[in-house]
Formats: sequence, C-alpha cells, structure tokens
Amino acid sequence: MFSFALKRHLNPCVGPSCRWMQRVLCGSSCMVKRECFYTSSNPLLAPHVSMVTSLLFPRLAASRLLSLRPLSCSASLLCQGHPVPTAPGSGQEDQQRLSMKALANAPKPALYLGFSGLLPFLGAPLLMAVTQSYLPEVAYAQVVYGASIVSFLGGARWGFALPEGSPAQPDWMNLGNSVVPSLLAWLALLCRDNITEGALVVIMGLGLALHYDLTLLPGYPSWFKAMRTILTLVATFSLVATLTLQKMCPEKKIKAQEN
Repeated sequence: MFSFALKRHLNPCVGPSCRWMQRVLCGSSCMVKRECFYTSSNPLLAPHVSMVTSLLFPRLAASRLLSLRPLSCSASLLCQGHPVPTAPGSGQEDQQRLSMKALANAPKPALYLGFSGLLPFLGAPLLMAVTQSYLPEVAYAQVVYGASIVSFLGGARWGFALPEGSPAQPDWMNLGNSVVPSLLAWLALLCRDNITEGALVVIMGLGLALHYDLTLLPGYPSWFKAMRTILTLVATFSLVATLTLQKMCPEKKIKAQEN
C-alpha cells in the first residue's frame, strides 16, 4: 500500500488537474522571468514588481522566502557592498552646494589671499576706534578699496564663464549681471563728498555679487561659496562699523605734512 502510494506520487501527473498545474507553473516561471528582466533593467521598480508578484502568486512568494535570497536588485547590491544607483548629476550638485564645512577643502593660496584681503576693511574702523575719532580720509580709503573689490568680483565671473567646458555659459545672464557690480563700484567712487552714500553703495554691491554667486549664477565650487559668504559678511560689518563711528566719534582730519 505504501509502495503503491509512493509510486503514484512519483509518477508524472495525468489528467485535467495535471494540465492545470502545468499552466500555473508555466505562468509562475514566466512571471519570474519578467520580474528579473524589469528589476535588472530598472532597480527602482524592483520593490513594486516584487509586491505585485507576491500578490498574484502567493506560493511563489513563500518559496522565495524559504530560499533566503534578496527580493530586489537594489537590496542585493546593498548587501554585497555596492552603492545603490542614484540620479545622475547628484554628486556635482553636492560639490556646488553651500556648506561651511567645505571651507576645509579650499586651496591654501585662496584662503590666505582671501582672508588677508580683509585687513584694509578691518583696519579702518580699528584705527578710528583706537584714536577715538572719525577720520574721513581713512573712511574714504575704505570705500575705495571696497569699490575695487566689488569690481573684481564682477569681473571674476567673466574669467569663469569664458573658458570652454566651464559649467557657466557665456550668455547674457552670466556676463550681463557681472557688469552690475562694476557699475555700482563706479558710483561709489563718485561719492567722495558723502562717504555714507559711498559705503552704502559698496555694501549693496557686495551683497548683490554674493547673491549672484549663490543663487542666480551657480557653478562655483562649494568651498569658494563658503569663503565668499564669510568675506562678504566681515567686509559688510566693517563698513557698518565705520558708519557707526562716524556718528559716535568727533571728526578729525589728517593734517598734510608741510615741506
């Protein structure tokens, strides 16, 4: 009796029930092939395809759980230590994103020259604070230096956009907006008789140049954006300090040396 049942169990199936079982198995194998094709061509669709397969063929899903194999290509890549595919261009966007931590990756010549350029900005209010007097000649010298820096920031965009292969294109937006800081610097130099207006124009030019570099005209590396932000803030506060000392301290002009 036991041998008869075992023989019947091992013999190939015959009849309508066997044909129905063959159709189910054939459909399951076709679904597995399609699932492997979709998941290999697009790993992002792997979780959705696996969910649909498990709903349509629950026995196939149960056997897959027993086989202890990864359900999707992205999960198998993660288990094997390979990076999961991401959208193209995301690494470049991370390199151009503003982050103060990226300042550690800045070249040393850029750091030394950039922060040493703050000495004329900080020297003017520091000298006035030590002497307890407002010096209009020193204040105008600070405005002149600030105007030259604003003009330099506008012209630097031309040198960045003109070379071939640069992320910034030499179009009207890049080159046209780069002329605006130079015009503001020229207006600041015309305000010799009113240093307050000249300082305000320089502050406007510094803020506008920083706004262009961070938002309207992208393409600079992250460390340069971080350095530009710090330098602009320090320069702006130094000009504000000079205007504050103008209101607080008595005015004193530097006497010309007689021969």
